[in-house]
Amino acid sequence: MSQPQLDISSREAAPLPSGRTVRVMLVDDSLVVRSILERIVDQRPQLRICASVASAQEALAYLAGEPVDVIVLDVEMPGMNGLDALPHLLERAQGARILILSSNCDEGGPAAIDALALGASDTLAKPGRGSFSGRFADVLTERILTLGQQPPAAPVIARPHQIPAPPPVMALDTDQPLECIAVAASTGGIPAFANFIAHLDRRITAPILLTQHLPDAFMEFYARQIATMTQRRVRVAAAGMIVERGHVYLAPGDAHLVVIANGRRREIALDRHPTENGCCPSADPMFASVAEVYGKGGVGIVLSGMGRDGANGAARLKAAGGTVFAQAPESCVIWGMPGAVSKTGIAAATLNPDAIALMLGSFLPGHKP
Repeated sequence: MSQPQLDISSREAAPLPSGRTVRVMLVDDSLVVRSILERIVDQRPQLRICASVASAQEALAYLAGEPVDVIVLDVEMPGMNGLDALPHLLERAQGARILILSSNCDEGGPAAIDALALGASDTLAKPGRGSFSGRFADVLTERILTLGQQPPAAPVIARPHQIPAPPPVMALDTDQPLECIAVAASTGGIPAFANFIAHLDRRITAPILLTQHLPDAFMEFYARQIATMTQRRVRVAAAGMIVERGHVYLAPGDAHLVVIANGRRREIALDRHPTENGCCPSADPMFASVAEVYGKGGVGIVLSGMGRDGANGAARLKAAGGTVFAQAPESCVIWGMPGAVSKTGIAAATLNPDAIALMLGSFLPGHKP
């Protein structure tokens, strides 16, 4: 099969000044839009267009041989659309960050949430044809520059052709009341959590703490989305909230969600200290706080995501007598976070999200396996 013909800028040959220039790839089927974006990006000396292509297939072909730092990706394209292409681009680009630029991606809208769930680092609504200058140009170049100056994203490892056999299910101490459920999720975690909560027995009323890697601007929308799936009250966590049964508390995008004991009450606190893994919000502080406050009554669940956020905190929860579950590889977009937990042997079981929810039913009083 012949390689696609690439419409690529000839400026790619110059060496990159160390620590300064961000290499940018544009992926949009409109030549007019790409031309406008090229002019906008060229206005910032710290940015350099290394490729400008009309399709996801051409982008993948380019990435097979050349590195980039930031990919500006349209969603609506003929052939493979941007959302379908996202996981493939992340895998091929190995460390690049993706900014979705689409008229469908209003901030907080469903398409933006879907893009972030699949691994995009940011989204920006594409303006009408006559509105690319001025404020939009400043916002676009600033976001590209911010993404390009961040450390490279963790490489996406393709799922192996042979799925590793999950460890056997450990015996659960179901005589211990279930007091708190803490969930960690990143890329692919949004549909995984939806699957989990849809199958969770309504009689289980233990509070749920959720750390999902998303920018802060999207958290209120995501909370509303979760609320359509459950009878529980869903809230973006704020410092001082009392942790109540029948509630879901979602970590804000700019702080770690932790729980603290205040006498007999359990309260939410927000922690903004940097973590070893660099994630914010991070699941490690959340799991560690559940270990300290709830001990044996805490359950930790690690869902789909790249990297290993949650692994250290889950180990602390396990050491405190709590129970840890990891999502099985066959249902993950990326088996990074749950894989890091499963491979250490601390997970009581490695299962699909619906099966994890059903396992929690064994903690209900009078349950018989």
